[in-house]
Amino acid sequence: MRAVTTNNACTKRIWATRYNGAPALGLLLALCALAALFATATPAVAADTPTRAAYLADRLRVNPVHVTDQLPREVPRSTAPGLARIAKKTGVPTYVLVLPLQSSTDGGQLLGAVHDRLGRDGLYVLFEGPDLAEARAFGVDAPADAAITVTQYELPYDAGVLRSFERFADVIAQGGQKATARAEAARERYRDDEPADLYIGPSDRQNQSFLTGILLTGVPLTILLIAAYAGRGRPEKPVLRRFVRGAALLSAAAVALTATVVFDQTRSSAAEPPTPADLSARVERVAAGLKQDPVYADPESPRVLDARQLDRLHERIRDFRRSDGGGPVYVSLVPQTPESESAGDSGLFAAAVHAKVGGDGVYVVADPDDGTIDVYNRGLRLDGNRLSFDVPDSVTLGDSRADEAGDHLLGERLDALMTFLDDTPRTDRPWSEPAPPAAPSAADETALPPLFSTDFWPGLIVGAFAALLLSSVVAGATWSVRALRRRRSPGPEPSGSLPLTAPTEPSASYLRRTAYAELASLAAGFTGPENRDRAWDHLDAALLLVDGDPGRVRQPGTDAATLVAVIVLARAGRAVLAGEPADMCCGVNPLHGPAARRHHVRVSAEANSRRLLPVCPLCGDTAVAAPGDIPGRLLKLPDPSLGNTRLPYYDVTDGPLTAVPHGIARLIDKVRETAGVH
Repeated sequence: MRAVTTNNACTKRIWATRYNGAPALGLLLALCALAALFATATPAVAADTPTRAAYLADRLRVNPVHVTDQLPREVPRSTAPGLARIAKKTGVPTYVLVLPLQSSTDGGQLLGAVHDRLGRDGLYVLFEGPDLAEARAFGVDAPADAAITVTQYELPYDAGVLRSFERFADVIAQGGQKATARAEAARERYRDDEPADLYIGPSDRQNQSFLTGILLTGVPLTILLIAAYAGRGRPEKPVLRRFVRGAALLSAAAVALTATVVFDQTRSSAAEPPTPADLSARVERVAAGLKQDPVYADPESPRVLDARQLDRLHERIRDFRRSDGGGPVYVSLVPQTPESESAGDSGLFAAAVHAKVGGDGVYVVADPDDGTIDVYNRGLRLDGNRLSFDVPDSVTLGDSRADEAGDHLLGERLDALMTFLDDTPRTDRPWSEPAPPAAPSAADETALPPLFSTDFWPGLIVGAFAALLLSSVVAGATWSVRALRRRRSPGPEPSGSLPLTAPTEPSASYLRRTAYAELASLAAGFTGPENRDRAWDHLDAALLLVDGDPGRVRQPGTDAATLVAVIVLARAGRAVLAGEPADMCCGVNPLHGPAARRHHVRVSAEANSRRLLPVCPLCGDTAVAAPGDIPGRLLKLPDPSLGNTRLPYYDVTDGPLTAVPHGIARLIDKVRETAGVH
């Protein structure tokens, strides 16, 4: 209105000058233009601060804590009692404002304006959403700046409004000197490293579920597989088997229990779930305002329409209502943010407002923050397709001029929208926008999925593969270490593992290495005279095979049949020293060690040829369950006369080794007969 008054005064002077014939007409015109420019160039946003301050002062006069109704998904209004309880800790009168982000207004300036209109000294605190933005002390001694510094440095960004305000109030209560020292310490401590986040997101929960799944199958399976490898070839002990299974089961239970304790987060945000009243408060406020005035401007947001534009919009709305096929137009100048009850969906907001207003009409949602305009027809005889698809972008989104303007040129664009409505074709029947889908549940938005869901199931599969891989690596490493130790300091293998580890076509190096280890171990077992008679025949026969020199078994030239005989005799001798049965060794493969019984076994895959042979437990079971597998288990040695072709050991030579099927005693006699010793 100031601009209009100035222009009218300039007009009067121009007319007076014209009638008087004054030559200064051009100068007066220039002065009036400059006056009008300065009068109209003042941003609506800057002039709007007193209006907002007065509104907020009225709210604080009723309650010293005002929580906006525009952020129910982030800071619901039901948070106010908690903030009021914390405010008592400061020890001074404290007034708290929780508002949407004030992008166009200085927080300190706003708090000063609110204090001036409220007229009460105290500590004024401004939150923009959950973030502590500003605090000012008016007429009281409170270290506001130090408290803000401590809160911003000591807490992560996701601390939430209640935890942030509690930290702020605690610092205020410490007094100026301690608060300043704490602020300096916080600034120094967190100069480079920010405090860890308090909450995790859905992707973090998926990672936790994936890791839990991997461990839940990987750990117990690894225990079972490694235990199976470690016990390979050893006599089966039911007690040990039950112990291993119990350990695997306990490890799975421990993983599941530990995961639920360590990964105990249930929410991704500090925001408490809003109540139904929180979610409906803003819609009810706007609807109540529209029942009184078809243009509702949010009092917490910047003013984007001056008085002239507002009068012009009211006039256009009245004209459209009286027009043929027209009707009411309701304009809501309210921001639409993801934290609002409608999650930023202007269509959902318009539908909710329409339900509360209860009257058909065109519902316009104009966002004073980003300048967007959305139009929704609810029951008027207007062409729905034209309203849905043909409204110019210059109206709904604005252009470059609108982007640069503080008020987004909403007054000009709303006027253009009314012209578009006037020109919209009328229809025979009323038309309405289809009902929008419901907004996502606010509680579900911050609730994390259960730990045993999402990527937990793929984790189970990966855990099984990881267990196989890890057990394979452990087995390979163990085998390599054992092989290296055998080469550096050879020692005999446990007799229980021989049926599984002994080769059917041993290499010469294997036979030499094993024969030396077995013979050396037997010789070392003769620690006293009492042992000589018990196994001397075995050692004596083995030494006869190598002309009394144990070192010959390590030198090339000794045939494979002789080396096998040395191994059999040495193992039988060690069994005698240990007090174990040593009358027979396995006739299928003498390298399998002691035999338990005799059994008719198939010795040829081509014909049903059978022989009565002593068999180890494993070969005996195979002879019963899969007799056709026995020929493949026979010990085969190279026959030099056939170009190193391998044949069953009893067909390769007519030496002492042929006596193996008849027992160890017969083998000893055969060695002595061959050597001419009686």
